[in-house]
Amino acid sequence: MLKRPVMAPLYALVTRPISSRSAQRPSDTSTRQVPGRVYNGTSANPRASMSRSLKFILPVAFLALASLISFALIQSRPAAMVQPPQPPALLVSTLLAQRQPVTFSVESQGLVTPRTETTLMSEVAGRIVEVSPAFVAGGFFRAGDVLLRIDPRNYETQVKAARAQVAKARTQVATENALANYAYGDWQRLREFSEDTKAASDLTLRKPQLAAALAELESGAAALEKAHRDLERTFIRAPYDGMVRTKRADIGQYVSPATPVADTFAVDYAEIRLPLRQQDLRYLELPDADAPDDALDVLLSAVIGDTEHHWSARLVRSEGVFDVKSRVLYGVAQIQDPYRLEGNHDLEPLRIGTFVTAKITGRDAGELFVLPRHALYRNDTIWVIDDESRIRARTVEVVRADNDYIYVKSGLDDGDVVCVSPIDQPLPGTLVRVGKAG
Repeated sequence: MLKRPVMAPLYALVTRPISSRSAQRPSDTSTRQVPGRVYNGTSANPRASMSRSLKFILPVAFLALASLISFALIQSRPAAMVQPPQPPALLVSTLLAQRQPVTFSVESQGLVTPRTETTLMSEVAGRIVEVSPAFVAGGFFRAGDVLLRIDPRNYETQVKAARAQVAKARTQVATENALANYAYGDWQRLREFSEDTKAASDLTLRKPQLAAALAELESGAAALEKAHRDLERTFIRAPYDGMVRTKRADIGQYVSPATPVADTFAVDYAEIRLPLRQQDLRYLELPDADAPDDALDVLLSAVIGDTEHHWSARLVRSEGVFDVKSRVLYGVAQIQDPYRLEGNHDLEPLRIGTFVTAKITGRDAGELFVLPRHALYRNDTIWVIDDESRIRARTVEVVRADNDYIYVKSGLDDGDVVCVSPIDQPLPGTLVRVGKAG
């Protein structure tokens, strides 16, 4: 006979904790035999097992469905139009090429120097008793002005003594002349009494005595002339219109002959020695010293204070030889009335010693293209811009290049658009865009 299994009370199963029920569940998956029913250890609750399966299956199904939809959308999108990238256009500045008349000029520099410089010296000895108000460093004077006066009293005495000697000599000449006439008369009377009378000698006629008296008169006259000159030399006069550079003597000082009393220079015009390089001479027609009408115009400039001043001068000659050390030829420019003593007093004077920049007008070069220096590439190439905004190389003939400009004779046409912006490693056909046109 089969025994019925002992069933636990229903309320005990309900109230027992899940953990305790789990602890009593057999660890193996063996099937328990119950009349009319079969229980498995892992499938005791079908609904809970279904819930756990759905938690895993639904996300996977959702992701698979989303992937399918995305793939379908991607496959059904229209094909994109592929365009090749456009190369970037360089921003450049341009200049319209136009021929214009050009006169070459050459720049140089130099110091303003006086055309004549003099060291005034005393020609006589004595004490300085008078000084002109203009006899100061920087004082201006006119030709013939008395700058210093030396005590003249000794020289006035010498003039009086020389006059006395001249008067004495004149008396002696008159006496000898009278005696010579008497001697000649005596000889004439003697000849009347005796036909054998010989010709009168010079000594008989007192000719030597008369000649000695005349010589003494001439010597006295020369001494008087020298005394007058010495007296005049007590006045130290200005030899030209000028200015005192250095004052070396003053009132009360004793000076002897050849004592320097002042350094002066002329101010009627000044000179500037301008160094010229050998390659600069091709742009100039240097005048000869004896052809003043061929002088070249020169514009002088200098900054004095905060203002740049300009003066007009003329290149009148060259010194004719190249300096063996610097290999330059010096041209000489002249400026009239540098201190503005005769002309417009409102203009800034050009003082001696001023360092100036000179722009010398040179040869007429005709009509050329004038372009900025940085527009030139590799000595003979200019980049022009065509109708498609692309640069093209032009080989040009450059007749001259200075620090700022180049002067082109051929290789360009009027109206060409020249690229004046420096381009790093330019290539023909490079696309550009104009940022600034000149």
